Amino acid sequence: MGEANGRAGVAVEVDGRRLTLSNLDKVLYPGTGTTKAEVIDYYSRIAEVLLPHVTDRPLTVVRFPEGVAGDGFYAKNAPARRPDWVRTARLPSPGSTKGRGTIDYLVADSRPVLLWLANLAALELHTPMWRISTGRPDLVVADLDPGPPATILDCARVALLLRGALPGPLCVKTSGSKGLQVYGRVDDGRDGMRVREDMRVLATRLAKEHPKLVVANMRRDLRGGRVLLDWSQNNPAKTTVCVYSLRARAAPTVSTPLTWEEVESATDPRDLVFTAGQVLERVERMGDLFAPLLGQPR
Repeated sequence: MGEANGRAGVAVEVDGRRLTLSNLDKVLYPGTGTTKAEVIDYYSRIAEVLLPHVTDRPLTVVRFPEGVAGDGFYAKNAPARRPDWVRTARLPSPGSTKGRGTIDYLVADSRPVLLWLANLAALELHTPMWRISTGRPDLVVADLDPGPPATILDCARVALLLRGALPGPLCVKTSGSKGLQVYGRVDDGRDGMRVREDMRVLATRLAKEHPKLVVANMRRDLRGGRVLLDWSQNNPAKTTVCVYSLRARAAPTVSTPLTWEEVESATDPRDLVFTAGQVLERVERMGDLFAPLLGQPR
């Protein structure tokens, strides 16, 4: 992809697809001066490792047309005006009565699609635990959310508890915000609600064993100083921020894969915060730390 600057639309060819990029000098992260051009560049360079984790999943994006200082909105339905090479999947709307209500989800199956989305200021990418091709989960997630004054370091302690309680392979990543997420594979044919219930049982047990550290109840007034182990994200109707997605924070932080050694050794919350440039360097050096979760759908 060639370099371009300025507000006028610029036609480019990416992997054999033509698209028009616009407002490339628009600042999307005022705190760091990060422009749309830099966001597009990040998604172009991270595509090789990101795409295998989204290509068979319905995509929900969070768009910030005026940048992170403005209002963002979730978008599930694919825009009516889109290139004919952007794939969609028509699926039942979550929670709808069977046969009533569908959503035309975007499917990010190529680098041009990622760049087209980035040009729409779709900063965040969110996916469920299940694949389109099977309709069944292949992943389980424990979403760890610290209640102040707890921090991401307390999430790291809970992640290590999960490492000892769940079968491998397990991978851990930052949420790109203030917490961590631990992922494992599901390859035994369980449906999404069964996976959700199994994670609820485990979360409840860990909350009883470590009451000063872990809470499994969703009530906000119970979270202070503890880590919510959110088991509900395994509901088939829910999504979680995708690995390598940007987040709409003050800086362009990324939902970043970690090594378990990094989780064990972190002593400052800043040890577990990574921005786009740092993530690109990490991937160059470490490869895709989430690769163990990739497998053939059942």
